[in-house]
Amino acid sequence: MEGEIRIDLRKERLAKSLANIEAGTGEEFRDTIATVDAAGKRLWIYPKKPSGRLHQWRIAVTVVLLSLLFAGPFLKIGGQPLLLLNIFERRFVIFGQAFWPQDFVLLAITLIAFFAFIILFTVVFGRIWCGWLCPQTLFMEMVFRKIEYLIEGDAAAQRRLAREPWHWNKLGKKTLKHAIFLLISILIAHTVLAYIIGAKDTFAIITQSPALNPAGFIAMISFTGIFYFVYAKFREQACIAVCPYGRLQGVLLGKESIVVAYDWLRGEPRGHLKKNQVSAANPGDCIDCKLCVHVCPTGIDIRNGTQMECVNCTACIDACDDVMIKIGKPKGLIRFASINSITDRIQNIVNLRVIGYSFLLVTLMSMLSFALITRSDVETTILKVPGTLYQREGGVISNLYNVEFINKTFDGLKLEIKVESPATASLYKVDGKEITVPAEGMAKGVYFIKIPEKDITNARTVVTLGIYSQGKKLETVKAKFIRPVTKASDAKRN
Repeated sequence: MEGEIRIDLRKERLAKSLANIEAGTGEEFRDTIATVDAAGKRLWIYPKKPSGRLHQWRIAVTVVLLSLLFAGPFLKIGGQPLLLLNIFERRFVIFGQAFWPQDFVLLAITLIAFFAFIILFTVVFGRIWCGWLCPQTLFMEMVFRKIEYLIEGDAAAQRRLAREPWHWNKLGKKTLKHAIFLLISILIAHTVLAYIIGAKDTFAIITQSPALNPAGFIAMISFTGIFYFVYAKFREQACIAVCPYGRLQGVLLGKESIVVAYDWLRGEPRGHLKKNQVSAANPGDCIDCKLCVHVCPTGIDIRNGTQMECVNCTACIDACDDVMIKIGKPKGLIRFASINSITDRIQNIVNLRVIGYSFLLVTLMSMLSFALITRSDVETTILKVPGTLYQREGGVISNLYNVEFINKTFDGLKLEIKVESPATASLYKVDGKEITVPAEGMAKGVYFIKIPEKDITNARTVVTLGIYSQGKKLETVKAKFIRPVTKASDAKRN
């Protein structure tokens, strides 16, 4: 009997919720953000210090990820950096493999595959990336905010300190806090620069005079200023107003997506309950304590439903669970759930969108794997020397070519070019020297390709060349060979 009453009550609450949504009642919060007032002035957020089981897990994840982040520039694979994104010299190293501008297709596929993974992850699990994995949130909430709690106290103490007139105690706390913020920003800036130009060059900038590396010094100062501004002043606005990933939630999230959600069917109507209190009005489990709002780092009320500003940090889950325990109610009023699982008690993450994005991701990963497996260590470009056509001597036609070799490996290579077709064609290097390409470098040469005129049947003949190193074939390239056009040859061809 009690179970039937609960089911009827849930149906009644669901019907009211749907009616309110259709009427637009209670949706005013979607027209504003919690960090800006009606006049457009910034409202400073003072979130309550979080605690709980999920927060402990976040601390553990943060320690692992930030350790990897700071150790990344020093980690080597085969003597090469784990990750190097040198956009200035157009040199990229990913997991110990070198990539060049000529590998743009590979980098493009890699980025598209990464974004496809993020989209698929968001469709299924919501914005959990932002709360648990994004460096912006990890540094803001798990580093800078922790320092603020340590120096200035919890939210109430921070508000009091902000309202107080300036005095020596306030000046000391603010100076100490911002000095630590600046030191951490310097550390982050050095780490980011090490990912761009390498740990060795970054160390040189640190130990040498700024006059010897003015560009590196300016980059260091700029990065430090940006990070300090973001974490000391801009803060949650980076997630709310700037980050494009947050804007995608409106099109990526669906009723099947698992997000941090408030079970309004169980929680409504709200009432100020106390432990073991019984009410004849059948109020919901939410006692309207607003701790879920006070602990939110973006200032939203999760009870209003999924919102663009929510970063799935789970601080509201821990706060609500603690309250439910104190009033003798089951935990999970706020939990990881989908809209369908709340309304229908059914969780099904497999749908057409998930299948479509999964297929796209598998296709991209297959293309990327194939491209990496078949990727040559050397890229050869062969073009006719500008301003030349052909030369004829003793019944032999010759063409002159510029050949450029790009070595994509970390070792020097000695190369050899062999003509593979046509069989009567021959190749000669103008200077007669062997081809030596330095590690991660390039070399150029000028070559003649000669073919007996009697063996040429087309005005444009394709010559196939093989690029070898120590007897191993690295690449096959083709060159267009031009011969003189004669009436006899044209008649023979026709």
